[in-house]
Amino acid sequence: MRWITSPGWPGNLLAVVAGALTTLALAPFDIWPLALVALAMFYLGLRDLSPKQALGRGWCYGFGLFGAGTSWIYYSIHNFGGASVLLAGLLMLAFTAAIAWFFALPAWLWARWIRRNEAPLADTLAFAALWVAQEAFRGWFLTGFPWLYSGYSQLDGPLAGLAPIGGMWLISFTLALTAALLCNLPRLIKTRRKGFIAAGAVLLLGPWCIGISLKHHAWTSPSGDPLSVAAIQGNIEQSMKWDPAQLNAQLALYRDMTFSSRQADLIIWPETAIPVLKENAEGYLTMMSRFAAERNSALITGVPIRQELRHEPRYFNGITAVGEGDGTYLKQKLVPFGEYVPLQDVLRGLIAFFDLPMSDFARGPSDQTLLQAKGYQVAPFICYEVVYPDFAAGLAAQSDILLTISNDTWFGTSIGPLQHLQMAQMRALEAGRWMIRATNNGVTALIDPFGQITVQIPQFERGILYGDVVPMHDLTPYLQWRSWPLLILCIGLIGWALITSRIAKTV
Repeated sequence: MRWITSPGWPGNLLAVVAGALTTLALAPFDIWPLALVALAMFYLGLRDLSPKQALGRGWCYGFGLFGAGTSWIYYSIHNFGGASVLLAGLLMLAFTAAIAWFFALPAWLWARWIRRNEAPLADTLAFAALWVAQEAFRGWFLTGFPWLYSGYSQLDGPLAGLAPIGGMWLISFTLALTAALLCNLPRLIKTRRKGFIAAGAVLLLGPWCIGISLKHHAWTSPSGDPLSVAAIQGNIEQSMKWDPAQLNAQLALYRDMTFSSRQADLIIWPETAIPVLKENAEGYLTMMSRFAAERNSALITGVPIRQELRHEPRYFNGITAVGEGDGTYLKQKLVPFGEYVPLQDVLRGLIAFFDLPMSDFARGPSDQTLLQAKGYQVAPFICYEVVYPDFAAGLAAQSDILLTISNDTWFGTSIGPLQHLQMAQMRALEAGRWMIRATNNGVTALIDPFGQITVQIPQFERGILYGDVVPMHDLTPYLQWRSWPLLILCIGLIGWALITSRIAKTV
């Protein structure tokens, strides 16, 4: 315990370990109690530090979290970005060191202005509020990096029932609250103030009881009959994806797999399954649209799209529906370096990673309509978009069915694709809707309104996934209110902590 709370390298090393433990709480390891252990170690590690020391301790925690949890970035840079092992390692190290500041600055703020060791209950509430504020800020700043949130650890845990109420961030809040309360129990009991002890017991046990009791509660209901799905997983290697010599072979693959598939209401192809501009594939799409219409099917596919934007041609990562479907959607949340290059005038040309194919996409408008398929509203999420909780909730609230298409081939055999899948599962749980997930090389899956996979195709296999999804209506509390009630509560708790801490220091 002394090593955790004391300044110096042993405590900083333990903070790195605590951050890395969070990765083991998430997919594909799913040891969810480790999320509580990591949060408790982080909270205790800041208890007795000066603001400057807390800054370093927070940075160490972030370095451990992102170093272990985003190792798939190294895979992409080295295998597809043309960087050597040394250069890829250095870039990965620089990236991890930079985003670790997302934890360093809140840790400094905690030690400088918010921490109340003499008031354990108030301290606990403020810590949980600051934790959620940190996660929310991380998902917004500079387009956001909403990855490795603690709340995802509870997808199959006791707190899963909280997701439809307040989303994944309500689960994060509860985990931080529980970890800090457990650390503060001895101090709380020593106060001998029955009211505080009772309040602590309610805060400790209440959310877990609610989460468990609502874990299988159905917040939504069917709005129509089940729809049959055929999702195509082409398993095309990334090295071939944008090779012009392989274009016809790829188009023929998806055509032939679709022609040979069983009849289905919805035929789904993955992100950029058509690896050429939509305007250059109109004949092909017309043929597939005619085939889908003859089968009374809606075909939905990813395809790059060129449109005029401010009188200039711009390129978009898109998804379109044909046959018994209609509509086109342009991706709004772009992947840094994969779909656009920050500071591109400086970085382009340095290494192949900064010149990846299709890395000059524009951002789609925010007022787009949903896709239509078989008379139902389909909320489309292209790859990275599904990891943004409130953004996804905004589209899901208008929909009957959720759809996410992706090409996780960039991340190979790393843990990245399985983390991505877990986040898609959480979006289905938050929305109380079925999710169709179609990817190039896995995991293609159908996810029910409780966030559970009903059928899937393993990674790195070519195949067709068959199953049924049910259109749903009604809104979960989270879709109605999103994160605003929780964020307002957190802002209030942080503001209250700042005021009371300032008063306590002047008395």
